[in-house]
Amino acid sequence: MPTIRFQLNGATVAVDADPDQALLDVLRGRLGTTSPHFGCGAGECGACYVMVGDRAMASCDMPMWSVADKQIVTLEGLGTAEQPHPLQRAFISEQAMQCGYCVSGILISAAALLERNPSPSEAEVRAALDRNLCRCGSHNRMVRAVLRAASEMATS
Repeated sequence: MPTIRFQLNGATVAVDADPDQALLDVLRGRLGTTSPHFGCGAGECGACYVMVGDRAMASCDMPMWSVADKQIVTLEGLGTAEQPHPLQRAFISEQAMQCGYCVSGILISAAALLERNPSPSEAEVRAALDRNLCRCGSHNRMVRAVLRAASEMATS
């Protein structure tokens, strides 16, 4: 098996993996990264999203060969318990999480949006989160949280 190197949350990793194996399987099964979740397996629900550059992308159908030499960020790479990312603080403040299954993918989508557009409108936030499925009905609180984080990030 070839060795595939990439950046994961700022650290270089090298994994011997089948080039066609899904990134999600390697993240969860081999690298101990637990924030991306298996949802649909078809890249449609957002539970497995990771940030590749400044884009949220489904890791469940992303082959390992496609991440070679790329920068991948998961929820573990956004912030820490001691120093949470402004999005994480805002989601807590706005009580924007219910069961938590979809939240890591939603936070990744929001972080990717704020990376590209640090001052999004409500409509832009809604559009960025549209690909993430959440059955708990927290979308309005999530939108408020993203806008709150954007505001906080603009003033810091």
